[in-house]
Amino acid sequence: MTVAELSDLRRLLRAGGVEYRVVKNTIARRASQDTPISVAKDAFKGPIAIAIGYDPVTAAKKVIEFLKKNEKLKLCGGVIEGKYCGVQEVKAVAALPPREVLLSVLAGTLQAPLSKLAAALSATVSSFGYALASLKTKRET
Repeated sequence: MTVAELSDLRRLLRAGGVEYRVVKNTIARRASQDTPISVAKDAFKGPIAIAIGYDPVTAAKKVIEFLKKNEKLKLCGGVIEGKYCGVQEVKAVAALPPREVLLSVLAGTLQAPLSKLAAALSATVSSFGYALASLKTKRET
């Protein structure tokens, strides 16, 4: 990659809160020992760079976004929550919607049974009320 392309990548990642470092393989292997990153030690071959993000979805999205524009960058894989993920898994994580959307979907899913129960109970009470009113009008006539 050219210096300009590398600068674009760094700028894009920095905007997403992702740190990007080019490291030597031996240093990466030693630094990853006894950490959750040690599952990726076999991927430290050839020239490598590491993108570190505290939100795995954002980091994956930014890397995949740059990968679509520039095919010189090769993605080997990633470590997400202590598990090594291949290229396809990283792409799947990048395809996830933002955290806020996922939380709202979860809240809606949790709320749906309760609202249906409330509607059913309300319908039962309403039906009983209508039946009583109908019976009253029938007896009056």
